Amino acid sequence: MDLAAIKRLGIRAAFKGADIIRSFYGNLSAIKKKGDINLVTEADIASEKVIIETIRKVFPDHSVLAEESGSDKLASEALWVIDPLDGTTNFAHRVPVFAVSIAFAWKGAIAVGVVLNPMTGELFTATSEEPAQLNGEPITVSGIDKVSESLLATGFPYNLRSIGKELTSRFSRCLYAAQGVRRFGSASLDLCYVACGRYEGYWEQNLYPWDTAAGMLINKRAGGMVTDFSNTPYRMDQRQILATNGNIHEEMLSILDLKEHNEKKEN
Repeated sequence: MDLAAIKRLGIRAAFKGADIIRSFYGNLSAIKKKGDINLVTEADIASEKVIIETIRKVFPDHSVLAEESGSDKLASEALWVIDPLDGTTNFAHRVPVFAVSIAFAWKGAIAVGVVLNPMTGELFTATSEEPAQLNGEPITVSGIDKVSESLLATGFPYNLRSIGKELTSRFSRCLYAAQGVRRFGSASLDLCYVACGRYEGYWEQNLYPWDTAAGMLINKRAGGMVTDFSNTPYRMDQRQILATNGNIHEEMLSILDLKEHNEKKEN
């Protein structure tokens, strides 16, 4: 598999999606709801359409898993995982923090990741054969080794109202432990910001493969570590993610362990 060619195609598709997104920015005619607080716009739909069309022209037999259209059910060892607009709520409110996220998996393993912010032009990329890059320049995670000196990021899932106690418990513990916590609303960018050293750690739960597939690889290829909250190596089908610079990973796992926290309170 020519991963360099796959990456070039992913970048081309991402820029086409980004062009669509920018054309709708501040110019939406309709915003729909997939849930109480889960939005979808015509920009999501149009971006996904052009991304899939761009990939299909080159690889018509590859499988696709995309946020809005789901899985095409093709039986292929090659899979494209697409979030056409990661951060739709930000986009709908004209907050310029959102991204196009495209990953390519071969035989179940993520091999290429592309994340593009349409508004800033920041392009994060990685393959399983080369280091992570930002606009063509190598990036690496930070060297900070204490949570108390770290800037962290998180996000709140769309079902937050049903798991609020669990979410707020983890959030408050990280808030008190860290130098600061940010909540920007785009999982793919959060992962990339850990990869380039802007954040030291990022955690979230109830995510989907299109939220994390590309950013996960970019973080790992920048020297980071990605697991679930129990320190199991992260896979696309897992719903919890902890991505760090590696140095604070063990400390973050302890902070996120609600069982350990509850036992300490009882004692």
